[in-house]
Amino acid sequence: MSRRHSFYARPLLAAAAAVTVLTGTAAAAPADPSPGRYTATAAALDDTYYQDALGKTGAELKAALHTIISDQTKLSYDQVWDALKATDEDPANSSNVVLLYTGRSQSKNDNGGGSGQWNREHVWAKSHGDFGTSTGPGTDVHHLRPEDVQVNSTRGNKDFDNGGSELAGAPGNFTDGDSFEPRDEVKGDVARMILYMAVRYEGTDSFADLEPNDQVDNGSAPKMGKLSVLKQWSQEDPPDTFEKRRNDVIFEQFQHNRNPFIDHPEWVGSIW
Repeated sequence: MSRRHSFYARPLLAAAAAVTVLTGTAAAAPADPSPGRYTATAAALDDTYYQDALGKTGAELKAALHTIISDQTKLSYDQVWDALKATDEDPANSSNVVLLYTGRSQSKNDNGGGSGQWNREHVWAKSHGDFGTSTGPGTDVHHLRPEDVQVNSTRGNKDFDNGGSELAGAPGNFTDGDSFEPRDEVKGDVARMILYMAVRYEGTDSFADLEPNDQVDNGSAPKMGKLSVLKQWSQEDPPDTFEKRRNDVIFEQFQHNRNPFIDHPEWVGSIW
């Protein structure tokens, strides 16, 4: 057993991680009232999971994180439904999930393609790199989230940027012809999901090399923007309890890899 993966075998640390799984925030995702509760787990992850990344910056850090997070279990697109019912569970109602853009709490079983239902939103638009729903980037739950069918359609494959007209069905979200701006409570979440994808998928596993850039209207190119805005969002909306819990659930129950920018938000600036 490698030292990096010995985290699984340490019961005290597993118990600490379980605390993060059992706690959460309401759909509005207020600031974490007890940031100290994650200290032991974060330290344990640095000693094990992230040991090969510590002390690095720039391209060297990106390469180290790519190696670490590429060690994962891959899900099928059908399995994503059940994964999202666990990763995005409403902590105030275990029968519901919280939708990413609307913030609405909705029955886990009200999923599908009908009006008013929720479906699987690819935060890194699946046409950007043309990976579709293939096992790999198309099924990676670190960037797949439950969302209202119509709001998902409105977002489409647009890049992320500030501005546009407010969505009537999803107040706090804005869109125009080539970009989408999510509500303030999840701006950082969106940024960290995009940057996770850029580190995880480097063109070495039969899929395109996904990279952020500082533009919008990227079309089918394996690019997502707007990097300068995403960096700002990550700073202004740091990881909250819901996002940290989600990272833990993916790690412990499904893919067994982590989004490093949730555990170490400062690494965004260290790489970009």
